[in-house]
Order: sequence, then structure tokens, then C-alpha cells
Amino acid sequence: MEPRTIQLVLHYDGSAFAGWQRQPDRRTVQGELEASLARLCAQAVPAIGAGRTDAGVHARGQAVGVRVPARWDAASLRKALNAVLPSDQWVAAAHPMRPDFHARYSAVARRYSYLVGTDDAARSPFRRRWEYAMRRPLDRARLDAATARLPGERCFVAFAVRGTAPASDDHRCVIRQAQWTDVPGGLRFEIEANRFLHHMVRFLVGTLLDIASGQRPLEDLDMLLVAADNAQVSPPAPAHALCLEAVTYPPELYEAAA
Repeated sequence: MEPRTIQLVLHYDGSAFAGWQRQPDRRTVQGELEASLARLCAQAVPAIGAGRTDAGVHARGQAVGVRVPARWDAASLRKALNAVLPSDQWVAAAHPMRPDFHARYSAVARRYSYLVGTDDAARSPFRRRWEYAMRRPLDRARLDAATARLPGERCFVAFAVRGTAPASDDHRCVIRQAQWTDVPGGLRFEIEANRFLHHMVRFLVGTLLDIASGQRPLEDLDMLLVAADNAQVSPPAPAHALCLEAVTYPPELYEAAA
């Protein structure tokens, strides 16, 4: 029988991982997941993620595509994986998918969040694992004004790590939503786009916070949005407060929609 194509919706605490991508001598999200899949399926099973999160980045909605022996359906695979995965990984859902589904290339949107603590308690050990404790006061009006400039389609090369995309990549992304909301003790940034460049969200957050704290003028954002390189971008915000929230696919790729 043909293998089954299944999408796993994976949660993980990125604190103890050296990022998503498997590495021979370091603990990674993909490495641990593939080890558990091999244990269950008695064969190597590649786990293809929707995106490669960096070291320390968390996920509540990483989409992972796997092809497993036909004896596994989505529900039984989820149950079995959750029995053998390490405690910092958990499969929240599993969906049967059409054979042409690809976790990375089929995605039409990705959504991230970033959590900034603005009160004194943000430096508590019970919060600093997940939040960036901001020590400078933030001007919310400046923060929102800068963020409002982001949606749309343009080249975001100024907000990407140099040399990480192919030379033919135009670095164009379509940001569909970007906004800050108040949460207890701080602020939460949410951003959705068709794709993200390497470190893009962290560069954006670092720059927005510099503008909101008066470290650089609002007009700098307009300059960066048309810049040809990342020479003038602010340092990226720390990885530990970033979370991949969700990945969206066309409904027709879900087997139930066939």
C-alpha cells in the first residue's frame, strides 16, 4: 500500500534545541521528531517542516509533513508520537493530507508572535523564559505608527541575514497583518505573511522597539523598507520570545476536503 501523507501540528519549547534542522552533534527539533518516527515505523521517516525556526524559538503551530506506512492513520500516529516524544515536544493535531502536500512549499501563510514584557515582573524567572524584558519605556503611538507601515508586498532584504537566501531570491514578502496588542505585563506582536526571511521577524521587532523607545526616528523604517541591504537595521530581538503560531494551507490539500 502507498504511504500515508500526514500533517503534524507540532508544539515545542525551543529553549533546549539548537533550532529546527537536524544536526549530527546537536539536539534539534527535527532530529528528535525523526528519531521518534523511526522508532514507531521501524524505518527512517523524514520530517519536513514549514519553516526552520532558530535556536531558542518556540512553536505552537509548526506544520510538519511526514509520509508513513499505511498502517498508521493520523489519529493513531498522533497518539503514538505523544507517548514517545520528549517532554518539550507535543503533537497538537494530525491531519490526513493529499499526496501532493508539501509542508514548506504548499504553505500560503505563516503567523508568528513576539512577547515583550514591560513591567518589573518581566524579569522574573517564571516569565523571562518566554518574554523579552524591555528595560526602556516605549511610546505606544510611535510603535503603532511604525508597525502600520509594514503590511503590503515589498522587498525585505534589509530585515534578513545576509547570504542566507539564494542569489536569485528577490526577498519579496507579502505581510498581511502586523499589530501590537496589550497583554498582562506587556505587549504581544503578531505578524502574518506568505513567507519570512531568515531572522526577519526578530529584525523587525528590534527595529520597531528602537523606534518606540526613541533610539531611532520613525523615518528610519521608511528608509529600511527600500534599502538594498541590512547595513542600517537594528540588532535582532532575542530569539526566546518568538513563537511560530500557525501555518495555513489551501483547504483542498486536506484529504477530507477531496
